[in-house]
Amino acid sequence: MGLMIGLVSPCAVFASPGLCTGPVCADDITRSAKNHWQLVLKLNDQLGHREKVVMNCRAGQLSPMSGPVDRAYATSIGRRACRLAGEG
Repeated sequence: MGLMIGLVSPCAVFASPGLCTGPVCADDITRSAKNHWQLVLKLNDQLGHREKVVMNCRAGQLSPMSGPVDRAYATSIGRRACRLAGEG
């Protein structure tokens, strides 16, 4: 519910540690008048690798695009969040 309120609000929303889906946790989502929605995600895998990535809702891509943790699941979650925010 807090994420949905944050998707409507133009200010940053910080996710609680419980806002996770599998290996992907939402950290925050921001939007400014100049920029489009950006969702910060924390990724981890079973090998203990951890990364922080940013989903650019306008481009529909994660940045950085590659790394030790698989991006497929995070990309799917990020694109869905962008669609819910009305962008992407």
